[in-house]
Amino acid sequence: MGTSGRHDQAAGLEKILSAKVVKHSVTIAGHATSVSVEEPFWHHLTELAHQQGASVNALITLIDEKRSTNLSSAIRLYVLHTLTA
Repeated sequence: MGTSGRHDQAAGLEKILSAKVVKHSVTIAGHATSVSVEEPFWHHLTELAHQQGASVNALITLIDEKRSTNLSSAIRLYVLHTLTA
């Protein structure tokens, strides 16, 4: 990989490692709540919901039903699992 490729890769990594945690309002089983996750996780979560033909709220409800940790962490772990499966 040339120096330009390494520079682009380093810039991409810096962007990911600087991602802000953003609070999102969601509805789970008819109850409003919020989750705080970094934007890259939220982006992948919305993409996964779209691929599954589900709403983000429906996917988060599924994650909520299966989790044994706090919801924001469970969302991150779900996204990580799907990206590495």
